[in-house]
Amino acid sequence: MFQTTIHAAKTHLSRLIQRACNGEDIVIARGKTPLVRLVPIDAPEQGRRFGALSGKARVDDAFFEPLAADELDAWNQ
Repeated sequence: MFQTTIHAAKTHLSRLIQRACNGEDIVIARGKTPLVRLVPIDAPEQGRRFGALSGKARVDDAFFEPLAADELDAWNQ
């Protein structure tokens, strides 16, 4: 945990923001009394990306074989 004063935080705000974004715990204090913690906002979740599983999933020839009659009946119920 890194603690700094309000004055130093105002002077070095961009550096402190970068350190917080890199995962460091930053506390801003008045004198020796901690007041606030500087934390990054979570990045928004990205939507689905086309081709994200490219090369990670495999389909062999058995995938294209017809289903057995009992399995096909189970799907049709």
